[in-house]
Amino acid sequence: QVQLVESGGGLVQPGGSLRLSCAASGFSLAYKSVGWFRQAPGKEREGVSCVSAGENATYYENSVKGRFTISRDNAKNTVYLQMNSLKPEDTAVYYCAADPVYPSTIQTMCLHTRWGIWGRGTQVTVSS
Repeated sequence: QVQLVESGGGLVQPGGSLRLSCAASGFSLAYKSVGWFRQAPGKEREGVSCVSAGENATYYENSVKGRFTISRDNAKNTVYLQMNSLKPEDTAVYYCAADPVYPSTIQTMCLHTRWGIWGRGTQVTVSS
């Protein structure tokens, strides 16, 4: 089956770090654009970081820029989101998504949620 599985979420104190993993099964992420999205209670799902197919261009939402890093490990068919200096407002369910589109601008793609394949999410809670 074609699927994405997120892992690495949990409870962390403000200022702490987590690394989320998005592992693909049944297909390769090497030639896919991959995005990390989050949805907090009462809010719409938003793109937080995406990496494009082809050029591996990256995009970060303004509030996470400088704190989060998206990366690929093609040997493990996994995309990671390293999250540092976490804040309570980062609390959300984090989802990864993949799409075969080679976008002209990864930012544009990361600003919508019309992606082909989605994981089921992993909870990140930042609280003291």
